[in-house]
Amino acid sequence: MTQETKHTAVGTGADVLRALHHGRAAGDPLVLPGPWDAASARVFADAGFPALATPSAGISASLGYEDGEGTPPDEMFGAIRRIARAVDVPVTADVEAGYGLPAAELVERLLEAGAAGCNLEDTDPATGALVEPARQADRLAAVRAAAGSALVLNARVDTYLRGERTPAAAVERGLLYAAAGADCVYPILAPTTHLTTIAEALAVPVNALCRPGTPSPWELGALGVTRVTFGGTLHTEALESVRSIASALTR
Repeated sequence: MTQETKHTAVGTGADVLRALHHGRAAGDPLVLPGPWDAASARVFADAGFPALATPSAGISASLGYEDGEGTPPDEMFGAIRRIARAVDVPVTADVEAGYGLPAAELVERLLEAGAAGCNLEDTDPATGALVEPARQADRLAAVRAAAGSALVLNARVDTYLRGERTPAAAVERGLLYAAAGADCVYPILAPTTHLTTIAEALAVPVNALCRPGTPSPWELGALGVTRVTFGGTLHTEALESVRSIASALTR
């Protein structure tokens, strides 16, 4: 498939997932739990969540790897495929920085795995530094051109991880990424005091990370956030339950 090849998504999971981002009331964000395998995906889907968002950290840990490009792409896409196959709701996949794959190949592999969307971050895994914003926007535009409407594209902004930790820096990148075709912008680790400013400045939905000690998903929604995800938190909490079970068995 060439980079210019377009995929259509009439009535597909991408359509459903994209629609879930719009028309939401304040305080009612799209809450997307992060399954790390098929069994956890079924649990979340059976609980009534309308879509799921795989976390690279949770999947990597479940496969025995460190997060941050340590998981072989074949194993990551295999895990995404098993999760998507296990449920009847759309699944969006965290594919980190895209594993060095050309846009067309990345899109093809996501679609073959059954994903309805993806996260792409703007940290260069080779250097650990932020990708120059215009270059990242070009990358996102290439993914959008290859996918057409068949993927919901969530552009992660890493300025709060390793850049200038200001709303202005996040908004600058977010505007570029939205113009390149991103459906949603994800300023990961943005302080709650910055979220409203960021959300008001962008013309697309904003994703926020919910972790222990941060406001609830609904409180984040009241700040202007449209979508809430959890990274590897839910997998970590599940492991704590397993540790408790293991500890009880050793007494």
